Parts: sequence; C-alpha cells; structure tokens
Amino acid sequence: MPLRRSLLARLIATSVLVAVCSIAATAWLAVQSTTRAIRQENGQAISDDRMIHDTLTAHAAAHPGWNGVQPTLRRLARDTSRRIVLTTGERTLIAASSREDSPLPRHASAVIDPLRADAGADTAGNSATDGIDPRATGPYLLPAHEARALRAVADDAVACLNAGRVAATRDDTPSGRPRIRLAAPSQGVYLGEACPETDRLNRPTATERPALRHLNVLVNECLERRGLSGGAEVRPDFTWLTKLPLGKHAGTVEECVAQSRREQLARYVAPMALLFVTTPGGAEGPQFDLSRDNALRVTGVTGLVLALTVTVSAVLATRLVRPLRALTDAARHSARSPVRVPVTRHDETGILAQAFNEMSEGRLRMEQQRKDIVSDIAHELRTPLTNIRSWLEAAEDGLAPDPDLISSVLEEAMLLQHIIDDLQDLAAADAGNLRLNLRRVGVHDVLEQIAAAHRARADRDGIRLTTDTCTDTGEGLVLTADPVRLRQAVGNLVSNALRHTPPGGHVGLRARPEGGDIVIVVTDTGTGISEEDLPRVFDRFWRAERSRNRHTGGSGLGLPLVRHLAQAHGGTVSAESTLGEGSAFTLRLPADGDPR
Repeated sequence: MPLRRSLLARLIATSVLVAVCSIAATAWLAVQSTTRAIRQENGQAISDDRMIHDTLTAHAAAHPGWNGVQPTLRRLARDTSRRIVLTTGERTLIAASSREDSPLPRHASAVIDPLRADAGADTAGNSATDGIDPRATGPYLLPAHEARALRAVADDAVACLNAGRVAATRDDTPSGRPRIRLAAPSQGVYLGEACPETDRLNRPTATERPALRHLNVLVNECLERRGLSGGAEVRPDFTWLTKLPLGKHAGTVEECVAQSRREQLARYVAPMALLFVTTPGGAEGPQFDLSRDNALRVTGVTGLVLALTVTVSAVLATRLVRPLRALTDAARHSARSPVRVPVTRHDETGILAQAFNEMSEGRLRMEQQRKDIVSDIAHELRTPLTNIRSWLEAAEDGLAPDPDLISSVLEEAMLLQHIIDDLQDLAAADAGNLRLNLRRVGVHDVLEQIAAAHRARADRDGIRLTTDTCTDTGEGLVLTADPVRLRQAVGNLVSNALRHTPPGGHVGLRARPEGGDIVIVVTDTGTGISEEDLPRVFDRFWRAERSRNRHTGGSGLGLPLVRHLAQAHGGTVSAESTLGEGSAFTLRLPADGDPR
C-alpha cells in the first residue's frame, strides 16, 4: 500500500500536525503573555525608577547633605519592592534601603544632582532648561508673607490680562514666587503698559535682594574672566538683561548665569550621588534573555515533545491498525471460505470484528441454504419426473394407456407446474417484482370460496372444514387486497392444515377486525409442530418430516410464499402450535392498504 494511503501514516501525520499546532499556539500564547507581562513590569519599573529619582532629587534640592535620607529610602523601597542604594561618585556608600550585602551593578541607574538635572520639565511642571532643578531654591526661598503678597499682585495681573482678552494663569514656583503663564505668546507686546502689575512681579523682595546682588557679582566676574565687560543683570525670575550684543554673546551670558547659580546654590543642596535601583538579590530588574542557550533549550524541549508525540502516536496507531489488517486479510480469504477473526477488544474495532464474524457466519449459512435449496429443488423435481418417465416408457413398450395412467401422468405434471409456479412467485417476491392487483375485497366471500375449493378433499379425508367471519359483521369485513393472491395465501394455509390433520379432525377459518387490520386465522387439530421447529416453518423447502414423504408433506414452498404475499400486502403472518394438539396460523393484513 502506498505510504500516503496508509492509515498508520495518516494517523501519525495527523498527530504530528496536531502537536505542532498545539506547540505553536502554546508558544505564541506564552510569548504574547510573557511579552505583555514584561512590558507591564518594565513600565511599572520605569515609573517606579522615575518616582525614586524624582523623590531623591527633591530631597537633595532641599537639604545641604544626605543626612536623614535613610527613612526616605526605606519608604521608597517598601512602596516599590526594590532595593535602593546611594553612593558617592567613587562608589562609597552614602545610604541604602536595606543591609543586604549583594554587589552593586556595574552601571548606576541614575545620577542624583539637583544642579545638573536633565533639561525639561520636572514633576511639578517647572522648567529646568539650565539643568538646575527648580526645587533647589537656596537663598531664594520666600517667607510666607512675601509669597502671599506676590501672589496677590500676580492675581491682579492675571485679572487685568484676562480683562484685556489675554488668556493668562498664575503659577507658583517652589521658591514661593508666582509667575504668569500666557496661553499664547505675547509676540513682542509689552504687557506692562496695559497692566502695570506685571512689572511689580519683577521687583525682588527683601529676601531676594541680597541673593540677587551676590548672584550678579558672580555673573559679572564670570563675564570678565571671559574678557567681556558691560555686565549683566539677573532678575528675580532668573531671566537676565545685558548691554552686550545678544547675537554674539547670548550663549556666553547664559553659561555664566547657570554657572554662577550652581556656585551660589552649591552649599544649599546635597552633593552629587550615584543611584542604584535593583530587585532584592541584586538583579537589575525584569529581564527576558533569549540567548543561544535558551533558544537551544526551547528547541530541545520542542523536539522532545514531537518525538514523544510521534512515538505514542505510532504505538497507538499500530494497535489500532493491527486488528484492521487482520480484518482485511480475513476478508480476502473469505472469498474462498468464510473466516472468523478473534475479538480481543471491546471498542469500535472489536465491534467491527464482531460484525465481520456475524457477516461471515451469515454468508456461511446462506451458502449452505443455497446448497440445500438446489438439493431440495432437485429432489422435488426428480420424483414427478421419474414417475412421468416410467409411465411414458411403459406406454412406449406397448402398454395401452388407460384412464388411470393418464390421470397419474396429469397429476404429476400439475405437481411440477405447481412447484415451478411457486418458485417463480418466490423469485419475483425476492426481486421485488411481485405485482398485485389491489381492489376492495369482501373477506366473507374469499373465505367461502377457499372453503368450497377444499371441501371435497376435507370430506374425502374425514375432516370437518368450517368458516367463521363473525356473522354479525362478517359480511361487512372488507379490505384492500389482490383477491387472487389472497386466496392463494389463505389456500396454502388451509391446504397445509388439511395435510397435517388426521381423519376426524377439524380445520377452521376465522376472520375478525382488530384495530385497523383484518385478522384471518387458520386453525387445525393436527399433529402440531415442536417448539424447536416452529421458528423454521416459513423457511423454503423445510418440512418437519425428515423423510420428505409426499403423502405427509408438500414441497416446502407454500408457507414461505404465504409470508411473501403477506409482506407484499403490508401485513404479517405468524404461527402458534402445540405438539400433538394442533396449530394456528394468523394472517394480519391492513384493512386499507395503499396499492403498490
């Protein structure tokens, strides 16, 4: 058998395909789930790292040293489930969230330096374009009364601007100094002309004046060191004015202002520190390493799963295919003689083997029946043909034919004709070609005709033959049937009853309605049929007398023909008998059968 048509190969291929699809689907789901989890964990880790960095930067901006940072580290470690360590630039320990001795990573997670923070906006939304954290206020931190006074001025300025259809809002910086934010750029318009309050915000307070004077001294010294004179003035919001050409020296002035601010704030903030954020145990955070070793490990596990799938599939498929092959071999050998296969399982394959054995036994019985039928037909035809031949040979030898000889030859010829007619009817019934001429038939008339046809024989044998069609309604019993075939079926039953009833016995024909059927019963007081022989009375050529004596039994075709005629009318025939007491044959036909 070609491999592609082999059931075993197809079962293994199907199992491998299912395994591959399952592994692929599982791997895809695992990768998707892992990737999503890693992304979420990484996102949370980034958010936690940013919060840790921002909190520690705020602490450094508000304190001149790292003393007192330990509680903050512990709180952050508890909230994020991370280990947090601060060291100097030379990796000297400053503080740690726990006493764990695991080594630090090669690279720091971040640098904590409020004077050199990333440019951009901090968590409070304050601009830090010069790299100095806005929360590093130092000497510019306003007392409460000065901050309240400036906020009042800022509120008046915002109200004035909004009244002039300039959208503006007030913003408070970490130092307490408010500033005005415009929804759109002013495009060079001097707002102090319309709202003088905006100019009042640019005036330093008593707290800011000494700090600004010191800052301006530092800035001008820086410019002079770079060979620039003319000076610069830094305002309270750390913007500046200068008489130097802006197009040429703006960058230098900006650098000096930033450098001077760092120099001024240095003693107010904590020194630079390295930040290490790790998970407990020393790992730097969530990782997914699909290295060569891991890829080989995944490939090995996949190959092992496929190998196990193929092995298990091959074993199971072989066990499944082995009985099928035995059935195939048995079917091939059964063409010569029926063969049985052992039934070793109770699943679908075992059921199939049991069905095959039943089919094989049925075929054996059919073959035996065929042989028996051929033998029976030969036996049935041999006797009348032998008699006819002997009588014809006697006539050929010169014996004058007398009426008895002619009558005997005619009787044997009629017997042959009867056997041939029965065989022809049975063959037509088997082929489904038995034709019926259905019409409305009176049951009473049919039974009376049958009784009249067999009355002479009954009287000759001393048997009482009666009919009973329920005299009250008998003449009204009508059914749809072929009258010829109906008389043939009931006549065969009556003939069979007379043959097996001894002199002085009784044969009765009864008819009665029952539901939507007409029931015709032929009873006799004959020899009866044994219980083991009763199921075979409708088999062809079967007779209870093994000797096949024609005086006590017919051809064995009458009752099988009755069964076929009943089925052709949509009815049934059954037999009941008690050995030594008699028999009853019941013909049940529908009263209103559909013509076929």
